Amino acid sequence: MIGYMSLEEQVDKDFERARRRALISRLAARLRGDPGRARLPAFEVVRRATGAENRAYLGRRVVEVSRVVGSVGRSGEFDRGFMPTRAGAGRWKRVDRAFHRGVDLPPVTLYEICGGYFVQDGNHRVAVARFQGVEMIDAEVTRFHPRSHACARVLLDRPVRNPAGAP
Repeated sequence: MIGYMSLEEQVDKDFERARRRALISRLAARLRGDPGRARLPAFEVVRRATGAENRAYLGRRVVEVSRVVGSVGRSGEFDRGFMPTRAGAGRWKRVDRAFHRGVDLPPVTLYEICGGYFVQDGNHRVAVARFQGVEMIDAEVTRFHPRSHACARVLLDRPVRNPAGAP
């Protein structure tokens, strides 16, 4: 007979699995000879590399979670898949608990550049959404306009879907 897990047990297991995914991702990148590939890109590096100075507030949008590719200030706490590497368990578990309870959380704050999004506020909400397979997330979005046309190479080393009208 399979017993039921309490919410706290489920949240603990979710965090353990997320940490394990981050470890596996890091090991796979190391075996491929590209350990930097597992790291979450930092917004400031991409902004400087593309010369993006001008910005425009776009307001509240619904954004594909898969297009969130980096972080403004916490890129060292999560891997490229937004699994926690050094992120504290407490906040991650609180957000996961809220997810399981169906609590509406505030929108995340994102910076868009070159068709990808960087989390300015809400890294743990994005991480839990990714872990749980959520496809869309509410966000307050500000778009940065790059001067350089090297967006895809700088951001992901692969083509990125650019929004209409973006260089």
